[in-house]
Amino acid sequence: MSESQPIESEGAVMTERPRIGILVVAYNAASTLGAVLDRIPEDFKPRIDEIFVCDDFSQDATYLVGLGYKQISDLPIRVIRNPRNLGYGGNQKSGYRMAIEHDLDIIVMLHGDGQYAPECLESLVEPLVDGRADAVFGSRMLIAGAARKGGMPLYKYAGNKILTKFQNWMAGSSLSEFHSGYRAYSVRALESIDFESNSDDFNFDTQIILQLLERSKRIHEVPIDTYYGDEICYVNGLSYAKDVTADVIRFRIGRLGFGGSAGDAPEEYELKPSPSSSHGRILAWLERLPTSRVLDLGCGSGALAEIVRSRGHDVTGIELAEVDGARSRMERLIVADLDDGIPDDVGHGFDVAIAGDVLEHLRAPEHILDGLHTVLRPGGSLILSVPNFAHWYPRVRVAVGRFDYDRRGILDRGHVRFFTRRSLLRALEQTGWSITRMSYVGLPFDVLTDGTESFVARCARAIDRLSVKVWPTLFAYQFVIECHASPTATATATATNSTDP
Repeated sequence: MSESQPIESEGAVMTERPRIGILVVAYNAASTLGAVLDRIPEDFKPRIDEIFVCDDFSQDATYLVGLGYKQISDLPIRVIRNPRNLGYGGNQKSGYRMAIEHDLDIIVMLHGDGQYAPECLESLVEPLVDGRADAVFGSRMLIAGAARKGGMPLYKYAGNKILTKFQNWMAGSSLSEFHSGYRAYSVRALESIDFESNSDDFNFDTQIILQLLERSKRIHEVPIDTYYGDEICYVNGLSYAKDVTADVIRFRIGRLGFGGSAGDAPEEYELKPSPSSSHGRILAWLERLPTSRVLDLGCGSGALAEIVRSRGHDVTGIELAEVDGARSRMERLIVADLDDGIPDDVGHGFDVAIAGDVLEHLRAPEHILDGLHTVLRPGGSLILSVPNFAHWYPRVRVAVGRFDYDRRGILDRGHVRFFTRRSLLRALEQTGWSITRMSYVGLPFDVLTDGTESFVARCARAIDRLSVKVWPTLFAYQFVIECHASPTATATATATNSTDP
């Protein structure tokens, strides 16, 4: 590829050749490091802008070998010795931070022990250079039988295949293997995920795959040769299998609407249109109403408002920040912080107010519940949904001492108030609301099963429905409530409105 040929990366077109870096992760690699660097193809060397040799506090002369090689080589080498052992994942974090700081476009991870062939560098970076991928993994499993012919022990081969099959099933991916350490990344893709929150251990590689999948990044695989020599393996196989299994299970649970690391990037709330979801219940209740004026609190992108509007209702939305396209999905959008109360320019006379998954994000939700009396017409209704903090999942987290915020769901890190059924009903009663009806929503199995109706999915759904019915405070994932103002609150609101200028 010529230097003037434009390439596409992460949707942007670059008019100059990409800046490529090599991250050499090294631990006790004094006997192999020089040979690994020697094997970098001559025709690839001019394309390299930086080589970071990261010695992870080795107990041998790895650092000195790196310094010596730098003196006799024309490669752009930086030799770094970590002040303490950061671990396999921690060493990668350090290298990826440097890739970002040095404005690289592509970073390739190469092992200093020689297990992965430097001769394959060009094939790894080409899908990134061509704009076809955000990450490229060298796979020993793409070519049938190649791994065993290359000397991979049978137990490692079997373990790799079994774990990869399970991980693909849980993550909804189709990789030929999850466990190769030969990888190239778009630096922009790395910047888009929170790799710093990942493990410092060997399961870092699995966690970064899951983060890329979560962000819908494009992962490409290329075949590489398998080589097993005299290098020392520092991986505890059983511990590694346990860790990566836990990672993909947690990822899968995260798709249910809870789980994941609090360090993960926040996501915009999505519309949940299933009849068994909170949004589905709200839409079903609105369907029975005549044409109404609707106030949508925390309207987000306007996905719910758009459906409500399509049914003939007049929708005004309130949101902290305007999302692209939201204004076109409703009659009026007001940008305001609900923690400051309902803005004065909302007006009065609304028939229905919707607070779908909103109250838990407010420091003082009682203030909003009070303020709604003044904007609803006499006899108007409030429909709301909130997550159930007494659900079995947060109970277990608290019981085992692992309470922390997640990237979504009941323990979403954006939640500042938690509700049980009792505390929610008490808050509504104290702010002058009378319950008209209440519904319990179970786990969002549509997300877990990708909408499929397998036998297992149907059984799980049936068990969840039965559990919610028998013990709603333990198994209900969300509460959905319709309420009306009590007579006293209505009288107070009417008097307030009549004195407005």
